[in-house]
This record gives sequence, structure tokens and C-alpha cells, in this order.
Amino acid sequence: MTFRDFKTAGHWPTLLASFLYFDVSFMAWVTLGPLMVYISRQLNIPTAGRFTLVAIPILAGAVLRIPMGLLCDHVGAKITGSVAQLVVIVAIAYTWVFGLHGKLDVEILGAILGLAGASFAVALPQASRWYPPQYQGIVMGIAGAGNMGTVLDALIVPSLAESYGWQSAIGTLLIPLIPTFLFYVAAAKEAPGPRTPASWAKYRAIFADRDSWWFMFFYFITFGGFVGLATSLPLYFTIQYHASGVAAGLMAAIVVMFGSTFRPVGGFVADRIGGIRTLLVLFSVIATAYFAAALLPPGPAPLDDGSGVAAGWSMAAMPAAAWEAVVLFSAAVLCLGMGNGAVFQLIPQRFRSEIGTMTGLVGCFGGVGGFFLAKTLGYAREAAGTFGAGFLLFGALVLAGMAALTLVKRRWRSNWGAVSGARV
Repeated sequence: MTFRDFKTAGHWPTLLASFLYFDVSFMAWVTLGPLMVYISRQLNIPTAGRFTLVAIPILAGAVLRIPMGLLCDHVGAKITGSVAQLVVIVAIAYTWVFGLHGKLDVEILGAILGLAGASFAVALPQASRWYPPQYQGIVMGIAGAGNMGTVLDALIVPSLAESYGWQSAIGTLLIPLIPTFLFYVAAAKEAPGPRTPASWAKYRAIFADRDSWWFMFFYFITFGGFVGLATSLPLYFTIQYHASGVAAGLMAAIVVMFGSTFRPVGGFVADRIGGIRTLLVLFSVIATAYFAAALLPPGPAPLDDGSGVAAGWSMAAMPAAAWEAVVLFSAAVLCLGMGNGAVFQLIPQRFRSEIGTMTGLVGCFGGVGGFFLAKTLGYAREAAGTFGAGFLLFGALVLAGMAALTLVKRRWRSNWGAVSGARV
């Protein structure tokens, strides 16, 4: 593959618009993660409640991906994506002006932010439909790399909240959201060829196909792990290692950066050696990292500065144990990000004509995986005083994913993989 061939194979303005749409939408989707340290302090929300609130946008985004995928098939991706962006912009502007005054307000905002997470079901098939099979891994990786918005969120938002308050910090999201919306409206185009609107009969057929359930499970592991950790790590670092809000956000940004930037690499590698082989290697690393995370001890708390309340560690003063956790989670999230790209190298080969529907369904299960991880970590911490049980559970799920891949790989390669025109 050469850059010139790739550039002329599809429609790069739509690919760029899809990437930017997904990027800033993802930033809005997970913004409650780094802000929850400050919101919960103002509203006096307990630990388990914090993990529940940061998980609400993930679950809402998961559920909304199915109707968003349906709308893409019926009215087109551009109209669907444009309306969703407008709703999110209005909700964030309202929160910036009027604030949040209770737990219910946070829950409502989280549900609306789910529309931003559902952008996955719009941006990826919108870009995918423009390109032939041999470019699906890299195209889906580029469009899906919009999840690097998580990095920007964790990197910038806590510092803004610390200096100007969380309400002003959430208002700054309008700065990238509005120009991206305008560019998307101007540049994105529908792929040529007729759309095939999804019917309930098509959904029944997809659900009856066992391969669809395997893809949902694999994305539950990869994307669920990525987004679940992205939203939970700021809270994890403040609780486990007593980091300040800014330091926790910066450490989470370091970790999430690897998953975001390596998603296209996962798609590229899967194009070269096959998605199944790629996932088997990645799953082995992810499982090891989860089991190691379950054994991490908590870090020491900083001393009371005389005010009666111990301030959190700054980045410069962070104990070595916290940096060991950063290295471990970085390795895990890098592989989770590559796994996202690898899963979506396989899906268009198996479900080419149902890519919109499958993107919504698989994305839904990925979001549910993120919700499940965040809730599991919160419950584990509340029940046992440690996050270990939550990481052990997800490590076991990854091992189950490896067993499933080993089970299906021969059938996939000899059936649809043999005629797909790409490595499987």
C-alpha cells in the first residue's frame, strides 16, 4: 500500500471529518471522568457513586449506538451525525451557563453525553463505506483513532477545573466542538451507492449468526477495557495513590495516549498478518496486565499540611508505586487500543453489507464493557477496600476471549476469510 494509492482509493475529506467528529465527541463523552473529582467534591458524592456517574455516559453511548446506526442506514450518516453534535453542544452550553445542582443533574448530562459516545456508530461506517476491503484496517483505525480525545480531556480539563472551576472547564469543550461541527457539515459526504436500511429481519438474522456474538464479545473486551479505564483511571489514581486532581488527570492522559495513538497501528498490523493472530498476541499481554494490576498495593498518603486535610500528591512528588502503575496500565491500554483496530479489520470482511448495523451492535457491546468495568471497579473498592477483584474478573474475561479466538480461527479462515480479499 502506498500513500498515493490510499489517498485516491476513497474520499479523504470524509475520513478527516469522521476522525474529527469522533475525536471531539469522544472528548465530550468521557469528560465526566476527569471532572468527577471536582464535581463529587462540590456535591458530596461517595466513592461508589462517583464510579457509577462516570459510567452513565458509557452505558448511554452504548445503548444509543444501535438507534444511531439505524438512522445512518435510513437518513444517512451526515444528517445523523450533524443532529447528534448539535444536541451535545446545546447540553454542554447549558451546563456551562447554569451548572449542575445535584446527582440527578449529573445523570441527565451523562445520558445526553451518551450521544457523543454513539458517534462511533456514525463516523466509522461513514468512512468505511468509501474504501475497498484491503484498506479497511487502516481506515477504521484512522477513523477510530478519534478516541484520542480522551487524552486531551484528561490532559487539559483537570488543570482548567483547578484554576477556573469545573463549570468553566466543561464550557471550554465548546471551543473544539463548534468548529468541528461546521467542518463536518461542509466536508463530509455520503458514500456512493444505495443505502440498505436495516430492518428487524436483518437484526434477527445478525443475532442468529454466531459470528456476530463473537465480535461483540471481542469488542466488549478491547473497547470496553479502553473506555472503562479511560474514565476510571482519574478516580483510581486519586483513591489508590492519593494523587491530586491535576496529577491524576495527567497520569491518565499518559496511559490513554497509548491506546488512542496505537489503534491505527492495530488495524495496520491486522491488515498485514491477520486480525485473529494480532488479537491473540494482544490478549495475552492484556490478561497479564490485568492480573498484575490486581496485585498492585495502594500508595502512601501525603502528610497533612496543617490545614486538617492532606493535599494530593503533585506529579513531581508522586511515589514510585504510582509510576509503576502508569507503566503497567500504559502497556495494557496500548494493546487494548490496537485490539480495537484489529477487531474492526475483521468485521468489514465478514459483514461488509451490514457494516452500519454491525458497527452499532458491536459498538454497543464495547460501551457496555466499559460501563461494566467502571462499575466493577467501584463495587470492588466499596466492598473489599481494594480494586483487585475487578481486575481479576476482567483478566479472566480476556482469557475467555483467547479461548474463543482459538475456537473460531480455523472456521473463519477457511470460510469467509478465504474469499474476503484480505488477511484474516
